[in-house]
Amino acid sequence: MITVHHLNNSRSQRVLWLLEELALPYQIVRYERDPATLLAPPALRAIHPLGKSPVLTDGEHVLAESGAILDYLTERYDTERVLSPTPRPVDSPERLRFRYWMHYAEGSAMPPLLMTLVFQRLRQAPMPFFARPIAHRIVDKAMSRFIGPQVKLHLDWMESQLAQEGWFAGERFTAADIQMSFPVQAAAARGGGLGAYPKLRDFIARVEARPAYQAALQQGGPFALAGGPA
Repeated sequence: MITVHHLNNSRSQRVLWLLEELALPYQIVRYERDPATLLAPPALRAIHPLGKSPVLTDGEHVLAESGAILDYLTERYDTERVLSPTPRPVDSPERLRFRYWMHYAEGSAMPPLLMTLVFQRLRQAPMPFFARPIAHRIVDKAMSRFIGPQVKLHLDWMESQLAQEGWFAGERFTAADIQMSFPVQAAAARGGGLGAYPKLRDFIARVEARPAYQAALQQGGPFALAGGPA
C-alpha cells in the first residue's frame, strides 16, 4: 500500500493529486506544522532523516522530494502514459520537455519565490524599533534589485511557454503540470500576483478545476500558500 506522509500546506499536495489522477489506492498519515515556526513536526524524521514533506512509502521503499516521487509514481504506475510521455526514445521532444519542467519547478522557479517569502517574514519579524528602518531598507533593496527581477524573469518565461501549447510539456496535461502547479500557485500568493500573466492565471484555473485536484483537496485538507510555509 502506498502511504503519503502529508504535511498541511506543503508540496505533498501534489503527490495526493497525482495519485488521484492515476486512481491509485493510498493512505495518508497526517502531520501539522508548528503554529509558531511553521516547521514540520519532529515525528517526520522517524520516516526520513530530513523530516521534510513530502515523503512516500511504497512497500520497502521510502521516497522524498516531490519531483522524485512524481517520477517514481509515473514510471512505475502510469503504464498507459496518461500523465507522462513514453520512456523511449529518451531524446524525444516531448520527453525532454517533460523532464525539463519536472526539474525546473524546484531547481529554478522556487528559489526566488522562497527568497521572497524569507524577506517578507524578515520585514515582519520583531526587532528593536531603531533597527526596523535599516532592516526595511535592506529588504526593499534586495527585493527591488535582485529578487523581484528574478521572479519576473521566471514568470515571463513560464507565461511564454504556456502560450505555445497550453501545457508545460506540450499539448496535453501531464505530471509536469502537477509539478509546476506549486511554483505558479506560490507566485500568485507570494510573488506579487499574476495580474500581468493571463496564461498563468488560466493555468491555475484549469488545474484547480480538475476532479482529481479537488479530490486531493478533500483527502489532504485545505491548501493555502499566501504568506505561509513552503
